[in-house]
Amino acid sequence: MPSADRASSRPYPSRPGRLPRHLHEVTPAWLGGLLQHRYPGVEVRDMTVVELKNSHTTKLRVMLDLNEAGVAAGIPRQVCLKSNWSEGFESGDICELEARFYHLMRDQLRAPVPRAYFADWDADGGGRGIVVMEDLGAAAGRFGNSADHLGVDGVAKGLESLALLHGALWDSPLLPAQTWLQTSMDTGVDTEQVLRNWHYIALNLAKPSYRAFLPRWIVETPERLAHAYDHLAEFARTQPGPHCLVHGDSHQGNSFLRADGERVWHDWQLVRQGQPWRDLSYFMIGALTIAERRSSAHELIRHYREALKSTGARDVPDQDTAWDHLRRWPVYGMQAWLGNVDQWGQGGLPMVERFFAAAEDLETMALLTRGKAPLRPVRLGVGARPLTAALRELPTSGA
Repeated sequence: MPSADRASSRPYPSRPGRLPRHLHEVTPAWLGGLLQHRYPGVEVRDMTVVELKNSHTTKLRVMLDLNEAGVAAGIPRQVCLKSNWSEGFESGDICELEARFYHLMRDQLRAPVPRAYFADWDADGGGRGIVVMEDLGAAAGRFGNSADHLGVDGVAKGLESLALLHGALWDSPLLPAQTWLQTSMDTGVDTEQVLRNWHYIALNLAKPSYRAFLPRWIVETPERLAHAYDHLAEFARTQPGPHCLVHGDSHQGNSFLRADGERVWHDWQLVRQGQPWRDLSYFMIGALTIAERRSSAHELIRHYREALKSTGARDVPDQDTAWDHLRRWPVYGMQAWLGNVDQWGQGGLPMVERFFAAAEDLETMALLTRGKAPLRPVRLGVGARPLTAALRELPTSGA
C-alpha cells in the first residue's frame, strides 16, 4: 500500500471530500470510486447487504458484484466494511486508528490478524476511517464470545496467540516511528473511559442482578473507581520498555477461531504501543472462571512469558514483575465491562463479576489507591457520552 509517513497525511490524497458518516451514503458507486484509488479500473456494479451490525462502530457485511478488474485485483466477492455509520454514537478517533493500523502496520506483522484489502481515513480531526477487510463471518471457524468457556488449556492457547502479536514488534524501532500510534494509557480515549462512559456504567449499576454481587463501595462511592483508574493510568505511563504492539481490547469477542485452531485478533480500534500486561490481564481474567483464575493464574503468566520469549523477544520481564502488573490491571476490566451494553452482543454480567472478584483477590484497589490522594477532582456525568435514544428507553430495573 502507499505510505503515509506523517500523522496528518492521508493514504490517498486525490480522494475528494470526506468519508461518509451515514449509511445511506454507502452505495456501490461510492465504494467502487473509493477502491479505485488503490485498484484502478475497479467497479462495484452492485452490492447486497449480508448483515449489518451497529454498536459504537459499524460492521457491514456485503456481497459485491465486481467487474473483471476487481476480480483480477484479488478483492473477494464478500467483504466486511468497518467504519462508523451507527446513528447517535460518536466513536471518536477509533475508526481512523483502525484504518491506520491496517494500512500502515498489518503487513509488518507475522501474527494472527485478518486480511485487509483497502483502508483510508480523513485525517481532519473528525475520526472517520474505513477498512475493507476479510469477512470472517464467511470464513471457516467461529467468532469468540465473552461467554465462551475455554478452560485453562484454551486460555493458554489464547495467550500464545497474544504472545505472537506482542513478539512480532517487540522493542521494534517501527513502533516509535509511527507518530500516530499512541502509547497505552497515555491518550484520552484510554484515560477518560470511566468519565466518558459514566451513563453506560450507571445503567448497569442500577440493575439488581449486578448489585447482587458488586461491593457496596461501587454503588455508594463510585468515584473510587475513577480514582483507582487514574492511578492505574499513571502507573502504566511510568513503566519502562521494552514496548510492543498492544491490541488494547483483547477480550474473546474480539477474536475469531479459525477451523485450524488459529485465534485471529480483530477490532484494532484501540491499538497502542506499550507493555503487554493490558492485553494479557484483560483476556486472561475475562476468559477464566473465578476458580480457574485462582488456581492457574501464576502458571498461565509463566506460560505466556515462555511463549513470548520463543518469538525472539528479549528482556521479557520476570515472573514477579508480571504478577505485580496483573494485580493492578483488573480495574481496567472493571470499568470496561461495567460500561458494556448487552445489546452490543457481549454479555457483561459474568465479566464484571470476574474482574471485581479478581480485584478483591489481588487487592487491586488498595494497591492503586492506599495512602494516595485522588489525582484530580471527579464529577461523574459531567461531559459523559449521552445514552443513545434506544438505551434511554430501556427499563432501569432490568436484569
